[in-house]
Amino acid sequence: MWFVYICDRNGQFYTGITTDLIHRMNQHKVELLYSESYSDKHKAAKRERQIMGWRREKKLALINNSR
Repeated sequence: MWFVYICDRNGQFYTGITTDLIHRMNQHKVELLYSESYSDKHKAAKRERQIMGWRREKKLALINNSR
């Protein structure tokens, strides 16, 4: 399973992918704000690139709508 995630890194949104979400958050020492799961690395990477291209406001809306 692959995860696309958004975390808060010193006031900035950071988007990435990983297979171990908890371990990755511990590495970053950050708060997880949002995640999606994918069975395929290619699909996860494609979604990561899509989200990375968004403005902060659109990422914030995605985060807020998931809560």
